[in-house]
Amino acid sequence: MNELFTSAFWSKLLDSTLNWTINELPGIFILIIALTIMLRVVKFSISRLKKILLKRAENDKTVDVAEAEKRILTLTGIILGAVRIVLMTVFIIMLLSKFSIDVGPLIASAGILGLAIGFGAQELVRDYISGFFMLLEDQIRTGDVAIINGTGGLVEKIELRTISLRDFNGTVHIFQNGKISTLANMTKEWSAMVFDIGVAYKEDVDQVMQIMKEVGEDLQNDPEHGKNILEPIEIFGLDKFGDSALVIKARLKTRPITQWSTGREYRRRLKIAFDKQNIEIPFPHTTVYWGEEINPLKLSMDQKEK
Repeated sequence: MNELFTSAFWSKLLDSTLNWTINELPGIFILIIALTIMLRVVKFSISRLKKILLKRAENDKTVDVAEAEKRILTLTGIILGAVRIVLMTVFIIMLLSKFSIDVGPLIASAGILGLAIGFGAQELVRDYISGFFMLLEDQIRTGDVAIINGTGGLVEKIELRTISLRDFNGTVHIFQNGKISTLANMTKEWSAMVFDIGVAYKEDVDQVMQIMKEVGEDLQNDPEHGKNILEPIEIFGLDKFGDSALVIKARLKTRPITQWSTGREYRRRLKIAFDKQNIEIPFPHTTVYWGEEINPLKLSMDQKEK
């Protein structure tokens, strides 16, 4: 017990401490300085990237700047956090090696633990990864009208794990990003309203298409609705022969999410124009055949003769 406190012990301890200080301590300081510099470089780079992306979004007239800023801040924050975790992990491993700690078992244990967590939370990880790429590719934004897995509605919230969608009835649907199999964005950059206008077979198709074109031009010149129309109405022509109507197809390109109000106004004006020109909008007719023996018209004539 007394041997622990002999001069030889203290001398050996002092020599080992001095050797460690001379050999390892400068390396630790270098690691700390390198980590600090790298963190500052990463932060500066992410900040520059953020400014470039924001400036690009401001110059793009078709992009909602507020929504683009929110998406860019989310993505850059995720990237910065991930890079910091990687740098800190490498720093801790190298620091432990400076203290002569065998990091091999620690790395193996961390790998096993990470594998176990990965298996247990694979659905959660899948949701976060899908949400990240959804934001990165700008597939959908808050305020868009979308159809997700067959359910349509207004996108109210986009998060890394879920998307909240409110349908026309006011019901809120929550979708896990990793379980979204189909996504249709109806209001990205521009929208359109497609019309299938049916008229009677007796009508002049060229005249009908001319009226449809004139109504579209009047609507585009309207101070209230015209600002939502991006291009003149497209009249594609006679699309099909229906059971009781000739169907003419047309399309109006509009600003995002304004296609429904614009389409309703166009139909209203078209109905008024058709009435003025006596253009018939037919509806299905049903003919009931009673047979020759109980022909209603014949019975009525027989009764008159009697």
